[in-house]
Amino acid sequence: MLTYQDCLDMCDLTQEEIDAIAEYEHSDSIHALATGGFLVQKKGGERMIRRMIIDDIRQAQAEGNKSHESELKQVLVHFIKTHPNHEVNKSL
Repeated sequence: MLTYQDCLDMCDLTQEEIDAIAEYEHSDSIHALATGGFLVQKKGGERMIRRMIIDDIRQAQAEGNKSHESELKQVLVHFIKTHPNHEVNKSL
């Protein structure tokens, strides 16, 4: 039987990236893990994940939640470093 950690280890995303997907999707971690695992393998999927994280950042900005905004920006930076085929939105 596969555990959550086994699935996370196989999906090429961090827990923080999965958490950002869950926040964007308003879903639980296991659903976000499945979504992220699928998207990271799909053509254009990494761009979609990047967009989800950026949207989460914008939501944190709109709510004035500077701490969460900062955390999400760190998640975005790590995602871009580990999935470098996509451009960074310089407006953040």
